[in-house]
Amino acid sequence: MIELTRMNGKMFVLNAELIETVESTPDTVVTLTTNRKLVVLDTKEEIINKVIQYKKRVFLNKN
Repeated sequence: MIELTRMNGKMFVLNAELIETVESTPDTVVTLTTNRKLVVLDTKEEIINKVIQYKKRVFLNKN
């Protein structure tokens, strides 16, 4: 799970496994595997880093 910020400033937690694409248009649009689109304040690079950190935590805890 990663924490993101909606355009209204409210934070929410998203299951990172559901992310299909992240685009900057110039707003950041996260498209989920369900085809739902979320517009967030976080940058594409921030989301990538959050997903990487999430994956590291998941894989390190499996061992």
